[in-house]
Amino acid sequence: MSVYEIITERVIKSLEGGTVPWQKPWTTKMPVNFVSKKPYRGINPFLLSLQNRKSPYWLSFKQMANLGGTLKIDDKKASMVIFWKWLDANKDVKDADKKDLTPMLRYYNVFNLDQIEGIEAPEEAKLEFTPIESAEKVVAGYPNPPKFTEGGDRACYSPSLDEITMPVKESFTDIGSYYSTLFHEMTHSTGHKSRLARPEVVDVNHFGSDDYSKEELVAEMGASFLQAETGITSKSVQQNSEAYIKSWIKVFKDDKKFIVHASAKAQKAVDWILDRKYVEPS
Repeated sequence: MSVYEIITERVIKSLEGGTVPWQKPWTTKMPVNFVSKKPYRGINPFLLSLQNRKSPYWLSFKQMANLGGTLKIDDKKASMVIFWKWLDANKDVKDADKKDLTPMLRYYNVFNLDQIEGIEAPEEAKLEFTPIESAEKVVAGYPNPPKFTEGGDRACYSPSLDEITMPVKESFTDIGSYYSTLFHEMTHSTGHKSRLARPEVVDVNHFGSDDYSKEELVAEMGASFLQAETGITSKSVQQNSEAYIKSWIKVFKDDKKFIVHASAKAQKAVDWILDRKYVEPS
């Protein structure tokens, strides 16, 4: 299997699992080499983000050994990074022109600092999180709420557990992004069978399917409504992946009424979260 095939396979596997590694409003900082302190470039930050490691620091095995570090017994899986190596097509000629050089894609393995014992991580500055009162009131006032947990590197809602999981607050790029992400997952949770019982949430849906894309659009709209309700803006608003956009375009073309229906579902979700009863004007 070529390096290109390895990379593509890993990215597709991630997307099929519902993870878009290059789009999230929280960060463990750009992956950097622990020794050189230089950030990884190109596809490498995306490849390393797929490993869901907490530390932004990575080392080759040689770098780790030189610093006196050792791999943890139960965590020895290496991660791949790529680089371009220029091969001289005319080895008999010194100082060959660049036109005689051929770029070849190569890779080597690195390990996250979390996998290593004997090397201390430098102190990291974290976001000073100050709760926004209007948003906290919304969260606290959610009737029949799901369970809220914090930790890990993924924001998600699990219908089977009726649980919202969020990364730690200090890992977000700004406070507004934390609440926009939380509101997105809260909107998903209103679809649970004990609340509004949206089929897109109650039934199992796979990433990229029409129903999955429809539910994502409802969640995006719901988050937007709740941000407007609480007066929150963010510097780093969660962006829609290209996969979602393509799916939404297909849905809109196939169902001309859906954008109206989606906004209505989002409004019902927000009304549920806010415990707000709306009566149609007579």
